[in-house]
Amino acid sequence: MNVTSDTPSDQPRPFNVGLTFSHDFYDLGEAVFKTRAIQAFENVATRYPIHRLVRCAAPRRLVDVFDDLALNTGLAAQRLDTGTLLLDGPGLFVHAEGKRKADYCSCTFNVWADSKERARDARSSLLQAVGERYLPEQMFVVAWNFCNSRGVLSECSFEELAKDTVLDEAYPTLGEPVCDFVQRYLRASETVLILQGPPGTGKTRLVRSILGAISHRKGDSAQVMYTADKRALENDEIFVDFITGVHDAFVIEDADHLLRARTNGNHDLHRFLAIADGVVRAQKRKIIFTTNLPNIRDLDEALLRPGRCFAVAHTRSLAAEEASRLVDRLCGSDSEWQSAAHASLAKAALRSVSLADVYRACGEAREDLGSRGVESPGSRSQAA
Repeated sequence: MNVTSDTPSDQPRPFNVGLTFSHDFYDLGEAVFKTRAIQAFENVATRYPIHRLVRCAAPRRLVDVFDDLALNTGLAAQRLDTGTLLLDGPGLFVHAEGKRKADYCSCTFNVWADSKERARDARSSLLQAVGERYLPEQMFVVAWNFCNSRGVLSECSFEELAKDTVLDEAYPTLGEPVCDFVQRYLRASETVLILQGPPGTGKTRLVRSILGAISHRKGDSAQVMYTADKRALENDEIFVDFITGVHDAFVIEDADHLLRARTNGNHDLHRFLAIADGVVRAQKRKIIFTTNLPNIRDLDEALLRPGRCFAVAHTRSLAAEEASRLVDRLCGSDSEWQSAAHASLAKAALRSVSLADVYRACGEAREDLGSRGVESPGSRSQAA
């Protein structure tokens, strides 16, 4: 596509800009804005020297939020799909993206304006249209990194609600209250934390609790780099982005392939060693690995050295008595719920019980009580 304009012959000749669109075309809003910027410099039209990024999350349906944004901001609106919207006005251009979650939606606004005042007013107008929303410290922002179909590193970011409740009874191997463990890690100078244990033993829930604690400490949403894509870690790009960006933490789930000893052919770990405690420092940022590797001897020794690794925290399935205490804690004072959950676990006849088993039993018991019309304060409490 060529961007040109009708210019009198006595004026400087316009320049042509070629824009190539591949089949992996994700960001139409950005392309429209860049095309307009090119035209602005050529035609001396409105320019946008100010950029602001606005994020929020609201306990509303995504379609309703974006309907209000399109109709109630006083700006010309072009709806591209349910959660993609372009807003245009004098000295202002907004690209809005929304993501639908189970019981809320997250919104990201890229705002370009011709003045700080107009950008500030646009932010107020956008948030007013969104309506009720969560506080920033109640959320964390996940920047999910992955390689697309062409092998190019890509990123999708969205807000997550930091509502996960972790109970001490679920993590007996920590040897201290979960809150104390998390706060010690966040205060520590060491960068790396490794959560090691079988699937279903609460590693992801504990990670989310740590990210929520980071948001609470900073009084704003934690910025989290995340990947589970091995290809994304095979060059330096993602690591440079982490060190030079605004991220508070880097989370790598199911990192078995990354944590094995380099003598066994692990060619990617050296990049993490460099940013964890090498020439380039992580500057208080945290790096959290989860792994299913069964033995600490499987991990590379260099990653575990003092000053670099805060802890290797083991998670495991619970013994019958431990699972029983966790059920009692989850169900609170609701004796009917407790009895139903204990019965569900006993019916499964498990020798050892994962956290996933416990939460499933409590959830099924609550649903069963609800289907039979049994309602109590405990049955309305949070079980997950």
